Order: sequence, then C-alpha cells, then structure tokens
Amino acid sequence: MIRAKALDTLRGLLPAATSSNVGLFATGQAFEALLLRMFAHPLEEVRGCARQMLTELRQVMPAFLARVDQPDRGGRWIEYFTDTRRTFEAIAAPLLDQATPEARDEVTLTDFDPDGEIKVAAAALYNVSTLPDDQLMAIARQLPDEARAQLLRAYIGHRANRRHKPGRAFERTSYRFDVLADYGAFRDLQRHRLLTLDWQPLSARHGFTEPAAIEEAGALSDWRGVMEQSAALYDQLIAAGLHDAAPYAVVMAYRVRFYMEMNAREAMHVIELRTSPQGHPSYRRVCQLMHRAIAEKAGHRAIAGAMQFVDHSSVELERLQSERALEKKRAGRGQA
Repeated sequence: MIRAKALDTLRGLLPAATSSNVGLFATGQAFEALLLRMFAHPLEEVRGCARQMLTELRQVMPAFLARVDQPDRGGRWIEYFTDTRRTFEAIAAPLLDQATPEARDEVTLTDFDPDGEIKVAAAALYNVSTLPDDQLMAIARQLPDEARAQLLRAYIGHRANRRHKPGRAFERTSYRFDVLADYGAFRDLQRHRLLTLDWQPLSARHGFTEPAAIEEAGALSDWRGVMEQSAALYDQLIAAGLHDAAPYAVVMAYRVRFYMEMNAREAMHVIELRTSPQGHPSYRRVCQLMHRAIAEKAGHRAIAGAMQFVDHSSVELERLQSERALEKKRAGRGQA
C-alpha cells in the first residue's frame, strides 16, 4: 500500500511524453472516422500511428476501410479536416492573443438549466402517461418542491449499489463544468466516453500541483526543481516554433484546462465512480466539487441527492479498502 501511495504521489513527475498503453474496440465505421482525423493531425507521431493501425485493421476488416487512403474519398476528408483547423486557428488567433486567463476555481459549473429538475420530473412521467410532452412539463412545473422531490425519489427507487442507475429521464438536463486540474487527473477523467469532453493544449502556463505527501517528506524543493526544468524546456520548444511538440516536455503535475459536459445520468456514473475511496485524490476532489456544484450552484438538490454513493470523505491510503476486499476474497478462495 505504501508503494502504491508513493507511485500515485510521484506520477506528477512523469512527462506527457511518457509512453502508455491503450486498447481500442470499435466498429469499422468508427475506426474509419478515427483514422481520417488521425491522418489530419499535425503531429507525425499520430499520423504514423494511424498508418500502423490501418495496416493491422486491413487484415481483419479491409472492406470497411477501403476509402481511407483513396485520394478522392478519404484524402478529401483529410484535406477538409486539415484546412478547416488551419483556417479556424488563423481567424481565432487575433481574437485571443491579447486576452489573459482570469482566475477560476478548480471546478466551475459554467452552464446548467435552472428548470432541470422540473424537466427530469416531466420526463419521468412520460412513459407512464398518455399526455404530450409539453403538458407533462406544465404538470411538473405546478408541483410543490417537496412533491416533485418525492416523485423523483420514487423514480430512482432503492439503489443498493452505484450500479443501480435511474432511467432515461435523468438525461433530460445537463451540466457543463470548466476544470483546471493536473494533467494526471485529466488523463483519468478523459477516459469517460459517456459525455462530451474537450481540452486545451497542455502547457506550463497554469501552474502545478504540490501533493501534501511531498511536503511532508521534505522533498518540496526537489519537486519544484523538476517543475522549473519542465517549464524551461517547454519554453525553449515554444521559442523554437515547435508548438505541437512542446506539450511532450510538460510533466503531469502541471494543470490543464478542459471541460466536461454531461447529462444527470452520466454525471451520476462519473461522480460516483470517481469519488470512490480507492481513487486518486486529484480526480476525487474534482468530482466531489462537481457534486457540490450540482446541489448548491445549480440548486438541483434532488438530483444531487440521488447520487447517494458519492464519497466526500478524505482518505489517507486510497487503495487500502479495495486491497483489503481483495485479500478477503483470496482468503475465502483458499478456504474453499
């Protein structure tokens, strides 16, 4: 457990250039769309990976990928993506060059629907009624707050664990969060695909995190020394005009700005999963703040209350509980 804690703490020293493994499982159509965008990417590494993927995929699904490298088919798509990106960047640059980022919290709820809970209540009534959608909205709007909350509690039912999810009515309202977190946390949260997520280029402009364990170990000066070296190399690459390659030099403790937009059903999945005690403190804190924002800023207390498996506790050894559970299972198998 001590080793796991140490590795989780020190991951902020890894540069973005660190190699990692990723597995992809998709349909032929999805792979075609992915490869076209990869071939239009400004980095040669991405384009080279696309060529290798295309070679391998053609051994198992050649018919689905016949258009990718045809000049008059996939070639035109790739040109479209490339030209659009360059044109848009050129037009956007003068609008943004003189602006400096304003201070923001780690998590900011930038968009939500004040009528979100009313809409979810109306959507919950939809498949048990014969009424049109707008009439159900009028009924839900007229309900007192407590009656609406009671309706939603009945729709949610008794959730015995976080895998018990309410129905599609929770997809009727959504939240958009602007997040400024360390790159390691972003990499973990980026894996969720049941939502919309986009990010800004990784840089050394937004500062870095300093884990409490580093300070307690008396290694804060060493940590900051690595941060300074990373920022210096990043600045050198930018000065040399290598804007696409410069993020490779940035270590994962540096912050990156990204947004996550999700409906309430997706929010329940992400927030409950990523606040579990065995999670990394960085993304646990981000998701805890999301949960509070839904309840307090959006005022959707019934929706936030439905997320009953959100864990707001502080944990010293994040993986201790899961390791104990695994050890208990091993012991049980040994006695069988």
